Amino acid sequence: MSLRNVIAPFSAWARAFQKPFTVPQDSTHRPGAERYRGWHINDTEKCIGCGTCADICQNEAIDMVPVDEPTKGDSGLRPKVDYGRCCWCALCVDVCPSASLGMSSEYVWVDKDPDVFRYIPGVDKKDWDGDERGWRKDAGYDLIDHERVPMPMLEPEEERVKTWAEVVLGYNEEQARKEAARCVECGLCIAACPAHMHIPDYIAAIRDGDYERAVQQIYDNNPLPEMCGKVCTRRCEGVCAVGVNGDPLAIRWLKRFATEQFSDFDQVLSRDVPQIGAGRKVAVIGGGPGGLTAAFYLAVRGFQVTVFEALPQVGGATFFGIPKYRFPLPSLEKQVKLLTDRGVKILTNHKVEGDEFKRIQQEFDAVYIGTGLLKPSALRAPGEDLPGVMHAIDMLIDHHLGKKVDVGESVVVVGGGNVAIDAARISRRLGAEVTIAYRRRLVDMPADDEEIEDAQAEGVKLITQNIPLRVEQTPEGKLDFVWGPAEMVASEDGGRPRPKLIEGVENHLIVDRVIVAIGQKPDLTWLPDDVAEGVSNKWGYIDCDENGMTHVEGIFAGGDLVNDTADAISAIADGLKAVEGISRYLGVDAKVRRV
Repeated sequence: MSLRNVIAPFSAWARAFQKPFTVPQDSTHRPGAERYRGWHINDTEKCIGCGTCADICQNEAIDMVPVDEPTKGDSGLRPKVDYGRCCWCALCVDVCPSASLGMSSEYVWVDKDPDVFRYIPGVDKKDWDGDERGWRKDAGYDLIDHERVPMPMLEPEEERVKTWAEVVLGYNEEQARKEAARCVECGLCIAACPAHMHIPDYIAAIRDGDYERAVQQIYDNNPLPEMCGKVCTRRCEGVCAVGVNGDPLAIRWLKRFATEQFSDFDQVLSRDVPQIGAGRKVAVIGGGPGGLTAAFYLAVRGFQVTVFEALPQVGGATFFGIPKYRFPLPSLEKQVKLLTDRGVKILTNHKVEGDEFKRIQQEFDAVYIGTGLLKPSALRAPGEDLPGVMHAIDMLIDHHLGKKVDVGESVVVVGGGNVAIDAARISRRLGAEVTIAYRRRLVDMPADDEEIEDAQAEGVKLITQNIPLRVEQTPEGKLDFVWGPAEMVASEDGGRPRPKLIEGVENHLIVDRVIVAIGQKPDLTWLPDDVAEGVSNKWGYIDCDENGMTHVEGIFAGGDLVNDTADAISAIADGLKAVEGISRYLGVDAKVRRV
């Protein structure tokens, strides 16, 4: 033992009776520097509760806690800071996608209660909430890349309108992994997706180059991912945290990339799923996204599933409503092959009517209806029955079935949804000059923004705020589309403004064809009268309970007949709900995993 160790205790005791070296500081407060990192502040109106601040904190000094009900694009959570662990590094501020988080210049806070040093900035009011000094993220500086990796596409005028080739060319591996690296894994996209897909998980798998794991995550609750990767309405991207002050993550395109890495999904997905439905039979009437979803996951669980489809090809609106330049048929065939590999029996060109439905009810333990909306809505203007006036849904079906579609040299498409855009872009490829006439403003158009931009890039003209008055035949055999301008007036119920005709003004557009694309309606005339009356409401749609079952026991439904969103991912969500509901109805474990 050294001498220092022997005398150290005596030295310490000697100092115990000396005057202390530390003296109290003058209580006069000195202001912090302009960029001092003091106590946290948060603009809760800008904060979306993404949790990126909590994820990046290396000291785990931030917890996300509920302060409000979740809403679209807002988790309802807010960061709670624990100053027992915070080191004031400000990484949370630098990474905040919405730039809501900051640090005041205030640094003096004295209290005997240690619990007060854990609080929710912006919610638990503090004296420094209005402090304009302190640490803020510099404009133009961010730890997150807010620019989306551009998608390679065919050039509009030179190539696209002269071919039926796919417009979007897809990411290569380098582009996909770079785009996936932008994800902050906040999970807001999961809540926005009707099917609640595991988006951050498969994005992370793409970032890591594990495409098999990505496909497995995707297929857990979406049996048509390549279709969704090409044509989904991508509500997930609308709430993406990195899109608050930049471009949202290209979730749809990344899903597409992952699925395109495999020519056959059968070897990627497990077959080791408990066969809880063995010996039970389910009929699916209508092979659209909802019906195929129900069929796939029921078959995976061991149910015997038969799909009855009236058209020559299953796929529903994804087959007859989406042009091949957006969704080529081989993409659909690849996904349908997986259904048949899992034992789904598919009967095409098989329209169920009347007595056959009764037979199906007796033969099968449960029935799922997903026939969609095939009855076009009327223009409700004089002259709509003239030759040359056609409905977009009929045109799209004929085109996909290989029938000749004559649109002439000039077309006006009435409507503003995706069906209207598809009809317009097909007409351009058939050689026509095309105008879209929409009754509201451009900002009100329900069609996908990208589809609108692509249509305009391909030479489609847009006329907004117009109301069709009539269609007349000209002496030359053409059609005179007569419309009146509309002004937008506030809605009495607080909804979006509605168009009101400006009286006394008429405009004329001379065309070869008028294509009506103002929506479709349900058609349940194929059902026996008592069944149709039992499942439908006064508007002709089908009402379902929380299990997806109609008012008639054993009959389930989903898709456009049930919900008013009219998109594939909502139909897929309805199919998933019906899988659980049918399982419960037939007395088997509804919670068993899907794939």
